[in-house]
Amino acid sequence: MSFVVGVVLFAVALLLSVAWHECGHMWAAQRTGMKVRRFFVGFGPTIWSTRRGETEYGFKALPLGGFCDIAGMTPYDEIDEADRPRAMYLQKPWKRVVVLLAGPAQNFILGFVLIYVLAVGWGLPILNPDPVPAKVTEVTCVPSSTTISKTAAPQAAPCTGSGPAAAQGLRAGDTIVAVNGKPVSDYSQVSDLIGKGGGPVAVTVDRAGQRLNFTVVPQVTTVISKSSTETKSEQMHRIGVGFTPPPSWAHYNAASAIPGTFVFTGDLVNATWDALLSMPSKVGKLWTAVTGGQRAMDTPISVYGASVAGGQAVEHGAWEVFLLLLISINFFLGLFNLVPLLPLDGGHIAIVGYEKGRDTVRRWFGRTARGPVDYMKLMPLTYAVVIVLGAFMVLTLTADIVNPIPLF
Repeated sequence: MSFVVGVVLFAVALLLSVAWHECGHMWAAQRTGMKVRRFFVGFGPTIWSTRRGETEYGFKALPLGGFCDIAGMTPYDEIDEADRPRAMYLQKPWKRVVVLLAGPAQNFILGFVLIYVLAVGWGLPILNPDPVPAKVTEVTCVPSSTTISKTAAPQAAPCTGSGPAAAQGLRAGDTIVAVNGKPVSDYSQVSDLIGKGGGPVAVTVDRAGQRLNFTVVPQVTTVISKSSTETKSEQMHRIGVGFTPPPSWAHYNAASAIPGTFVFTGDLVNATWDALLSMPSKVGKLWTAVTGGQRAMDTPISVYGASVAGGQAVEHGAWEVFLLLLISINFFLGLFNLVPLLPLDGGHIAIVGYEKGRDTVRRWFGRTARGPVDYMKLMPLTYAVVIVLGAFMVLTLTADIVNPIPLF
């Protein structure tokens, strides 16, 4: 039951995020003298509406987003003659840009506020941790198997005796600086360098400033990975050393959360921008997931997949994950809408910039300004963008249905 509640809550939160985005366009248009004819949440048949002033507000049957109808967004919009002086396409460029930017800005504002709530309530994940030296905190035996899940601490099978590292003289307090001659700058590199290899490994440690070399023969162990959808096992090699991982979340009070929120916002914007740029490269990974291969954890998810993930978070009581998902989606919506392609906000902004630059150059040569850009000439490109984005959304949705990303 809690899973269903979580799915519904997350879907509603996404719908409100889109409506909040459209509120930005509406409020900016009203403040700059443009006419907003309609503001609706949803699409399709109207369920309820009311008119306040010159704007009709309401809800439609299909909760798939929302829209803000500003009179005269393009020269092809039908508009009453009395309203023509207020048409958006006839306004000064700065007004049009303000209106277009206001939507994505709302997503950033909402994301920022939610980050502060997350920081005060649960803390913030450390997105760019500094490297942690591979300082050995314990030398142990190697268990025959270890079970790993996202909802509990690793569970190792009982074992006795000394492990390969202890047998060769490694001690707690040693810092591993190289494995097989490859430098180690972070503790996580040790398991990667040893895990899937075979045969003896050369381990170099720093012990109180002295470099020591050891040759250690790893033991085979089975690592069992469990999620809500599947269980996988893999043979790995271990030498019996343990490290104390750094905290993955930073904790704050109401005051320290303010600078923490600004720093995390910057890190998340950078991470979201990188994810946006890498989207074309994810098509192959999504196709692999759809055709039966393993689903990569860094592949995009659809609205459906995000809602299911939100449901899983509520089911496991992980409200911090629920909020983090919602924050990430709002930042993605904000940045994605700034891409300079129609029909996105960024495409309209690019047209405003082109018109302003074109007319400025014409004035330099004593020529009069030209009229608005002919949107009809841009329709083939717009249709192409819509088709590509639609195909990507269908592929992502299919992957989320047949091969979802397990969060827990």
